[in-house]
Amino acid sequence: MAIARDVLDRPGATRAPTTEMIDPFGRAVTYLRVSVTDRCDFRCVYCMAENMTFLPRQDLLTLEELDRLCTAFVEKGVRKLRLTGGEPLVRRNIMHLIHALSRHLRSGAIDELTLTTNGSQLARFADELGDCGVERINVSLDTMDPDKFKAITRWGDFAKVMAGIRAAQAAGIRIKLNAVALKGFNDTEIPAMVEWAHGEGMDLTLIETMPLGEIEGDRTDQYLPLSEVRANLAERFTLTDIPDKTGGPARYVAVEETGGKLGFITPLTHNFCESCNRVRLTCTGTLYMCLGQEDAADLRTPLRASESNALLSNAIDEAIGRKPKGHDFIIDRATRKPALSRHMSVTGG
Repeated sequence: MAIARDVLDRPGATRAPTTEMIDPFGRAVTYLRVSVTDRCDFRCVYCMAENMTFLPRQDLLTLEELDRLCTAFVEKGVRKLRLTGGEPLVRRNIMHLIHALSRHLRSGAIDELTLTTNGSQLARFADELGDCGVERINVSLDTMDPDKFKAITRWGDFAKVMAGIRAAQAAGIRIKLNAVALKGFNDTEIPAMVEWAHGEGMDLTLIETMPLGEIEGDRTDQYLPLSEVRANLAERFTLTDIPDKTGGPARYVAVEETGGKLGFITPLTHNFCESCNRVRLTCTGTLYMCLGQEDAADLRTPLRASESNALLSNAIDEAIGRKPKGHDFIIDRATRKPALSRHMSVTGG
């Protein structure tokens, strides 16, 4: 159900009424994550199979259609747009879309335009991203060891990612690192990663592996509860809970010894659904109201059915009206199967 509310930008100033998207549990949906492609130039072992079958290019929405969809959500109250993939920067002419969406930053219609990337293409695009008003990005980085990096990404080049991070920082873009905590792989590295990231002026967020899509390995062998990681870190660092929010599901602590911020995303050990403000749009125009549920809405059909956005707006309202309370992720040796058949690259995390 969508509820219309007047929004006041500042004392004494008004703007036209904005329709907020309110889900059945009273949560305002203000954050849209858009997977602009399911393709990636890495094959991270916890994310996808090495021999992936990707969507035919003709099945993807055009960049102009993605712009129109994002704009429809902005007009319905979305204040934050995040572009994801796969790897968003491998989408051909992606900067055309980012330039187009930046108009919503300039107008004040959104508060943030950002993206999540593996960093492989950042050296090429950092300056242009900065020019578009992108002020911060998330870079996925699970290890500081080049050999282990190659092993976990299969196709990744550690030096290229480091060069991309440097280029983004030089362009004035703040970096937050995302690391998936993996038992027996990077668990012993995490304290050093905290110190390195904070020493370089970057925040770090740790993420539990999520049971999405079939992979060659067994996720029960990879799964590392972040409750255990935090307990171990607390033996080395002074961790203080802080109320900081960046629009996503992370819970943050301040690390006294480094002066930096550390986040925890815990879809398994601590469900973060009570404050969910997000929906996810795929590159084919499918809207997932929850990362951990299969229910989805087709927005491509109403998008293409009319030049008017009336049908599209109604379809969005209907979808938000059935956004679930939360997900049901579980990892155990009894089931072994992923919670959902689709890979993370389909919806971009």
